[in-house]
Amino acid sequence: MSPTFYRPAFARRTRRVAPLAAAIAVLATAGSPAAGAQTDATTLPAVRVSERSDPGKRSRAATKTDTSLLETPQSLSVIDDARMQAQGAQTLKDALSYTPGVIPTRYGTDSRYDWISLRGFDAYAPGFYLDGMPLRNNGNWGIWPIERYGAERIEVLRGPASVLYGQSGPGGLVNAVSKRPTAEPLHELQVQLGDHRRRQLAGDLSGPLSEDGTVLYRLTALAREAELPAGGMRDDRRFLAPALTWAPSETTRLTLLSQLGRTRAGVYLRMRPAVGSLVPTAIGTYLPSRLFESDPAYNRFDLDTAMFATLFEHRINEVLRLRQNARYGRLKVDYRSVQGRGFVIDDPADPLDPANFARLRRTASDSKETVHALNLDNQLELRLHAGAVQHTLLFGLDYQRTRIDQVSHSGGTTTPLDIRHPVYGDPVQLPAPWYDGIATVSQTGLYVQDQVRWRERWLLTIGARYDRADSTLDSRLDGSRSDIVERKASKRAGLTYVATNGWAPYLSYSESFVPTATRDPLSGRAFRPESGRQYEAGLRFQPDGGTQTYSAAVFDLRRRNYLTYDPDFLPRQTGETLVRGLELEAALRPLPRLQLIGSYSYTPTVHVTASSNPRELGKPLSAVSRHAAALWGDYRFDNGIRLGLGARYTGANRGDLDAARAEVPAFTLFDALLGYDRDRWSLAVNVRNLADKTYLSNCDAYDNCYYGEQRRVTATATYRW
Repeated sequence: MSPTFYRPAFARRTRRVAPLAAAIAVLATAGSPAAGAQTDATTLPAVRVSERSDPGKRSRAATKTDTSLLETPQSLSVIDDARMQAQGAQTLKDALSYTPGVIPTRYGTDSRYDWISLRGFDAYAPGFYLDGMPLRNNGNWGIWPIERYGAERIEVLRGPASVLYGQSGPGGLVNAVSKRPTAEPLHELQVQLGDHRRRQLAGDLSGPLSEDGTVLYRLTALAREAELPAGGMRDDRRFLAPALTWAPSETTRLTLLSQLGRTRAGVYLRMRPAVGSLVPTAIGTYLPSRLFESDPAYNRFDLDTAMFATLFEHRINEVLRLRQNARYGRLKVDYRSVQGRGFVIDDPADPLDPANFARLRRTASDSKETVHALNLDNQLELRLHAGAVQHTLLFGLDYQRTRIDQVSHSGGTTTPLDIRHPVYGDPVQLPAPWYDGIATVSQTGLYVQDQVRWRERWLLTIGARYDRADSTLDSRLDGSRSDIVERKASKRAGLTYVATNGWAPYLSYSESFVPTATRDPLSGRAFRPESGRQYEAGLRFQPDGGTQTYSAAVFDLRRRNYLTYDPDFLPRQTGETLVRGLELEAALRPLPRLQLIGSYSYTPTVHVTASSNPRELGKPLSAVSRHAAALWGDYRFDNGIRLGLGARYTGANRGDLDAARAEVPAFTLFDALLGYDRDRWSLAVNVRNLADKTYLSNCDAYDNCYYGEQRRVTATATYRW
């Protein structure tokens, strides 16, 4: 085992941050010419484009055109960088904690990945989006991360979106927008300290490189050394994102984006058997909530990513615009973990014997994966006028291809864990791999969209798309090869009326699809792609010239044709799930120095309406609480002090498939901010889960429950010039 990636359990490391400090200093030096160019900033030509302008009220996420949120006929939330900083968001999951329709606590604390659900459906597959292009996940651990510090904003589009993006889940999609070069010089250095020996340095520099302002740069970097909350496991991260924009004229712009990421960490989960966490054991005892049932000596999550993207736009004339977005990415992960699997029963004849609740069974798994991904999206936009009618036509052709080389083991064995006196570091035995092969998935899609504006008030959005998805699996276990081709058409329509007083009601219909990449074992034919469809009615309100935004939406969402398994464990394409709900969202400044953000989700209907498994009928495939709400407020005093307080409420539920042994209790978490701004300095202390509440976030259908995150404290000092 390489000492580069592994440290013995509980070993404390003396790690030097001097090389990192030197790197940040180099970044600062590199940015100084741009700082010197501030004097000339006002004379630079209008070609300089800043992506930072009004990010909260306009977005391309729902239409792929520059569209006001007020005119968008679908639920869409935009979380900007200022809001994420104020709330102390370190991860994507943190950033979405106050967004309606989002469940950020589905699997509790998990150091590997941001597990979230959108409108009751898992966003894990097909995956998140970055700059409007998919970060396709392969269904195992080759998962593309989103670096929060590298994101200018996060966009959450709720509901099906396949007309523009191809294969995507019915709940919607999460798109992160990378930090782009800015025309105005921007310089930021940041130091962060936190619990679990967290030490982080970050820098963000941007501005013009050329005297005429046609070449802009941005350099974002982060380095963290920390430990996970148990076992002395490392939680180290490196991130570097250089970017360059070339705008030789007012009609042409080319942006080059790149990201390099490196994670060296253990694996920290808080999964427990339902007996001993949700309900007591037969002898009335509970497992300690802070017990680490895994093995820090074995766990490992080493992840390396590299991405290179181009964003090109050319305005041919006042009617035609051409855009092409492309990205290549490479991901490599080396993952292994031990998981607890229930009590060891020493005396089956006596269910009240305390020895039956003294040790936990544990299993082990690992996976080594290399992923290569290519995305290409070509767009032609036409703006036409005919009397009182205006058309914004969008024609697109996109292509994506992902190749996954994977070797995975599961069902490994190791010594049971003594609950009172845990000992780690025992040998792990793995069986032969359950998967060893190369999977290649590709998709080609042709789409068209028309945004029709009539008399400046009525907006009709219609779109259609046709996709071909190819899936190939080459198995090294038996030498077999499987090829599956699936085709699917998708459509959408939306109608919005924008009143003069800032009100905008809308109606919409949208569809989604996901390839099944599976053959029917009885007929040998490929199953059809699973699909989703949604009806939504909503209302937005943005007072003219104000900083207030309000939105409300009701929706009827169905996931159809997904594979379910009958009692003989044969796949059947019979699955259908219905979700109905209401979502409210508001962002306002009732006072010049006070900002309030609130959301509420009411989901009374979440159940399976069709399945070949009778156990699933009438039950929620994934647990969704009927009520969820969040409220955040922060106030800036005249003397520079900032105070913020947030509350997040999640109602009770019965777990996935209503299978929990008892009701999973509701919980309320509090977050807080204490900050101080003076001149170029900004100081902040953020606390999430202020009361250090112990709570169960969810229970699955396999008798497991998941504890949520413990209290987390970070102190951040930021210097800007």
